[in-house]
Amino acid sequence: MKKMAEIKEKILAAVISFGGVWAFPRMLSIEEAWIGYTNSIVSVFLFAFLFWGINGIWKRGFEGKISRWVLPGGFGVLFSACMVFGAQLDGKESISFQDKEMWLGILALSVNFTLLVRFLWDRMWEAGRKNRDKCTTGESSYFKDVHEICSKKMFPGSLLKRAGIIFLCYLPVFWAVYPGFFVYDAQDEYLQVLTRNFSTHHPLVHVLLLGGIVHLFYKLTGSYNIGIACYTLLQMTVMSLIFAWCVEKLKHRGMGKAGRALLTLYFGVCPVLVMFSLCSAKDGLFTGMLLIMVALLQELWKEPDVFWGKRHSVFLLTAASLMMMLLRHNGFYAFLVFGLISIVSLCQFKGGKDGEESLKEEKNKGVGGNISFPVKPVLYFAGVTALYLLVNSFLTGVFHADSSENQEILTVPISQMARVYKDEKDKLPQEERMLVQRYLPEGALLKYMPKVSDGVKIQFNNEAFEENKAGFFKLWVKWGVKHPFTYLNAWFMTSYGFWYPDTVIDVYRGNSVFTFTYGDSSYFGYEVEEPGTRESRIPWLNELYRKMSLEIFQQKIPVVSMLFSPGFLFWVTAFLLGFLCYQGRRRSVMPFLLPALCWLTVILGPTYLVRYVVFLWALLPLLLWEVFKAWK
Repeated sequence: MKKMAEIKEKILAAVISFGGVWAFPRMLSIEEAWIGYTNSIVSVFLFAFLFWGINGIWKRGFEGKISRWVLPGGFGVLFSACMVFGAQLDGKESISFQDKEMWLGILALSVNFTLLVRFLWDRMWEAGRKNRDKCTTGESSYFKDVHEICSKKMFPGSLLKRAGIIFLCYLPVFWAVYPGFFVYDAQDEYLQVLTRNFSTHHPLVHVLLLGGIVHLFYKLTGSYNIGIACYTLLQMTVMSLIFAWCVEKLKHRGMGKAGRALLTLYFGVCPVLVMFSLCSAKDGLFTGMLLIMVALLQELWKEPDVFWGKRHSVFLLTAASLMMMLLRHNGFYAFLVFGLISIVSLCQFKGGKDGEESLKEEKNKGVGGNISFPVKPVLYFAGVTALYLLVNSFLTGVFHADSSENQEILTVPISQMARVYKDEKDKLPQEERMLVQRYLPEGALLKYMPKVSDGVKIQFNNEAFEENKAGFFKLWVKWGVKHPFTYLNAWFMTSYGFWYPDTVIDVYRGNSVFTFTYGDSSYFGYEVEEPGTRESRIPWLNELYRKMSLEIFQQKIPVVSMLFSPGFLFWVTAFLLGFLCYQGRRRSVMPFLLPALCWLTVILGPTYLVRYVVFLWALLPLLLWEVFKAWK
């Protein structure tokens, strides 16, 4: 009987492995008729590897109930679907939702990835248990160290020294790209200050900060480049301090010297973080504020009562929360949802433990006996939200900023309707064509580009929308019911780069800007918009950043290319957060819910660019350390 069971397991492993081999090409952006893989010995090697792996997983076995498959199964299905969908979008700019073989391929891949994820999470959990048994220090010492760094005993000399090291790492790049990366609407923000003609299209705090500094130093020196350089140096300083503060946090949570040295080096030389630390766009400072928030929210969720007793920590969290929302409009929506979820969750997390012990206690005691109304969290979230609305309204009123634009929040509907119009123009009723043209000129509709909606939404008629909002939404819903797959394809095309790791970011291909025309890559803006000019002091380093930004350069290097991929960083983050959920460590997961909500807002944006999710690179060390604590 035992031998027969082993034979059945091997047969099942062979079937699953063959399914994985057959479906594998669907994860890649290649032609369906291409036989370089199917008629190749490479497929044999892949089958042998999968069979060996799955058979080994089978022998190790799986402990626990059926419910233990829910999270690995969900991850496996979602990852498989995104890989297959992304490959089709990358190659054909649409998904064939009625393709039965595609869904069969997703099913085959889902089984393989579910087994793999469950196996990895179980082994990670097992390793954590063994190392915790050897550990002599308990959770209480960890909490003590966390709170010491928040106290007045923290040594500012260590922080400043580390910030200085990170700043020095930035300096060669600064001289190479002098006066800095003045790009991504930088000219528009500066002109608002110059002409005193403000709008809420860009966050007013950043407009005033960037434009004010550039204009001030231009008045003092007569040089735009000096003004841009001063803003760049200011942002470099702020980002260096924030990153150094983060390293100090992890130092007091138990990170050793080698880990701190590597993390300092990571913050100082990681090209993605360097690009946006030296870039005039608001995304760098937004990332810094989000990093501060997550680091402090980790402490709040570990011991809420202790955290609320630290006034300086509460003040810093409040300031970072306010600035985060003032620097990016979508930050407000993410914070609002996060606040509501946190208040409800903190009712249940009054005291107690996290992870396995928490799950056992809740089963024995029941959650109801532990619930209490979280007064301080309510005051914090409500207070910060009210403060943001007050400051934002004050700035809008004082500077008479135009707030009539609606197209930013309507990006997805606009791109969806434009795709339907372009694909189905001749089939649409005359009255529907006339109605949509009230909001979007036909010239704009016909300029629809699948990967970016800027060319269409920039001509959106806000006056017509204000006069008849109901007509716009009624038509949008009507077309959505008739063309659901077109709507899905339109949305996926502006967002798939955030969740498909193999994407080469080329959304601006063919677009001419001040100093060049985008070609094969739009990874980073790179240039210096007018009135600034590039004055490189280190030409070879300037050329290196130009290649990383505007050419398919790092994408040609296997493995290394993934370190630059927003989609890859997303799945690494999802895998680690999934593992924490799998362990039942809900308090460890909750602080990362905020950046997760920010990510959800950007997939509703006009296109996929690294700038919108650069926080994934900054937050990864905090998440890795949270997972690594299982081995401490």
